[in-house]
Amino acid sequence: MDWTHRLRLRHVKMLLSLAQTHNISHSAVKLHTTQPGLSKWLKDLEDDIGLPLFERHARGLIPTPYGEMLIAHARRIDVQLDRASSDMEALREGGSGRVMIGASGVAASDTVPIAIMRLLERMPKARVSLMEGTTDRLIAQLEEGGLDIVLGRADLALGAPTVDKETLFFDGIHLVVRPGHPLLNAGPLRWSDLRAYRWIVWPKGTPVRNALDSALATARQIIPQDCLETNSVTANLTLLNKSNMIGVASHRAALRLAEMNTLRILPLDLPGAGAVTMYWNTDAFMSHAVQLAMDCLRETVKEYETDSGHRVK
Repeated sequence: MDWTHRLRLRHVKMLLSLAQTHNISHSAVKLHTTQPGLSKWLKDLEDDIGLPLFERHARGLIPTPYGEMLIAHARRIDVQLDRASSDMEALREGGSGRVMIGASGVAASDTVPIAIMRLLERMPKARVSLMEGTTDRLIAQLEEGGLDIVLGRADLALGAPTVDKETLFFDGIHLVVRPGHPLLNAGPLRWSDLRAYRWIVWPKGTPVRNALDSALATARQIIPQDCLETNSVTANLTLLNKSNMIGVASHRAALRLAEMNTLRILPLDLPGAGAVTMYWNTDAFMSHAVQLAMDCLRETVKEYETDSGHRVK
């Protein structure tokens, strides 16, 4: 018999616990079982598979490459079970499905909120969760099944074979400051003017940071060495509004924040525009609510392009 036929849902929890604690005794306590019983189960599983899942060291259990692979699948199973429980609970309470959306800064302040409002107009009882973060981290959650849709800057290094994507629009970036910032009344700006102030930038490796680095390279400029790195939108807004620091924001987000009188765009062009992409997991169950949310995102983008006189490339 295939070893997978003998696996039970409890075994998934046991494997994940061992991966977390690296200790059979600690996991046995958490799982309300005995150490000999847990140890025997792990040995039997390894014998059935024919591969070692953990290396035994004095400091505890260390997953082998085979173990890492099985643990990754176990995490996906565990996430999907949690999602199934949440979806069933939503239906039991009269809801019409649940949608979990991840959005990076390029989409979280404008495109995604408007699309959510459109979704709720059509499906008032839908349960919607919005998580904001950097695209790379959101894609990792999408791969594990923790999110249904991710909207963020395109990056060729992101995504697995099971992740599909669709370019929705192209968006540039701006340097932004608080209302009343000295640079807003400084006349024609030069790059040297900006170096008198500390910059707030996204961490290296994030798609928006890559876009900034590319734009500055085209302009033959570099980020000041004394910059502050943070991936927190809330912290960025607070720092910008309470100081004379200079921040970075995508075009749509910058326009929305300017309309809200939260930030101002510095009149200094950054060249280039990056694709903003919608990602989803082709291996995951695609409910009607999720499909409708994707349609609402597409419609929101088209409506914006029509209103602003632009055309999606």
